Parts: sequence; structure tokens; C-alpha cells
Amino acid sequence: MQQVDHEETTAQLQHWTGEFGTGYRERNDFAPWKMPLGVEAYRRMIGGLEVRSILEVGCNIGLNLSYINELFGGVVKLHGVEPNGEALEELKARPGIELAGAWNTSAFDVPLDDGAIDLVLTSGVLIHIAPGDLPRATDEIVRVASRYVLCVEYFSHRPEEIPYHGQQGLLYKRDFGKFYKDRYPQLTCVDYGFLWQEEFRIFDNLNWWLFEKR
Repeated sequence: MQQVDHEETTAQLQHWTGEFGTGYRERNDFAPWKMPLGVEAYRRMIGGLEVRSILEVGCNIGLNLSYINELFGGVVKLHGVEPNGEALEELKARPGIELAGAWNTSAFDVPLDDGAIDLVLTSGVLIHIAPGDLPRATDEIVRVASRYVLCVEYFSHRPEEIPYHGQQGLLYKRDFGKFYKDRYPQLTCVDYGFLWQEEFRIFDNLNWWLFEKR
């Protein structure tokens, strides 16, 4: 299992691989009541796609992968990249979900070949990457995706930083859909939408964009 080199990491990753990341994992634990909400959310975003492999970058303990696994009836090969080693070990030990690949590394260094995965997704991950580092992460995401990229993140009309659990430098909002569209001409937005917290209380209010790689 590839390990995160903490001396080579960013300030944000140092938080997520340490006690701050452990606190996030404990606040966002698995509970059976979450499953139908998560499955329905991903049904709306990717339910009609024909994919054989999916990678979540920043998968934490695998809540999203669990919803996706249930949605596709366990036939899609699931992969995860997660910088927090404790969270990844919890995912690997979860009953009812089998990973085809799991790596304790970051979005900056995905250990897969170009076009290795049918669909690559992030959910509430790009918001925690500093703007100057964002292209490094999305370049890797687009590189390993063979057909689809799903982006599920907070939205803002213009890039802005907001405090996160009383700390600065940990949360950045922007129009991530436009960022992908402008940076990667090989991507076409085929769908987009909004996960309203009033309906999907397991998520904050999140915008999502589904891109196809041509």
C-alpha cells in the first residue's frame, strides 16, 4: 500500500492525515439509515451509466463507495484513494464491500495508468485543496479517467475561502464545473444538478457535474 510522505505534503494534507482528519472520520461514520439516501443521490448522478470500474479520490471510510456498490449491485470494480491511513483501513475492513484497489495516498499521486478507470469522482474533496494545488489534483483525476469524471462539491460564483471548523486554509469554494470545463477541453459536461440538504440530509447543499471524456 502506497503511503503518504508527510514531509512532501501540503499544509492541508498534514491536517487531513493527522488528528483533524481523524475527527472528520469520527463525525461522518456509517449508519444503516444513510444507505437509501446515498443510493438515491448517486442514482440521480450516475445511475444510468454503463461503467465497470469506479475510483473515488478522497474516499475516507467509503460511505460514497458503499452507496455506489449498492446502486450497481456489487458488480462494479471499486477503487479508493485516501490520505488518512486510519480511514482507509476502516474502509477495507467494512463488510459487504470489496475493493479492487485501495491506496493510502493523495489526489496528487494516483498510482494508476492513464485511462485505467471508467469513472473517477470526488465528493467534498476539491474544496479542501488550496487553489494553487488544485490543478495538480484534477490533472491526475482526468488522467486516470477513461470516460467519466464526477465532481460533487460546494459552489461559489467566484473563488473564495471560508473558515472550516474554526480554521483557515482548509476550505475553498468556487465553480468547480467551470474550472473543469475551462482547463480540460477534452471534457464535455453531460449532466449537472444539486443535492439539496433538505432532501439528502447526509450531504450538505452540494452541486455536481458529470463530465464525459472524449
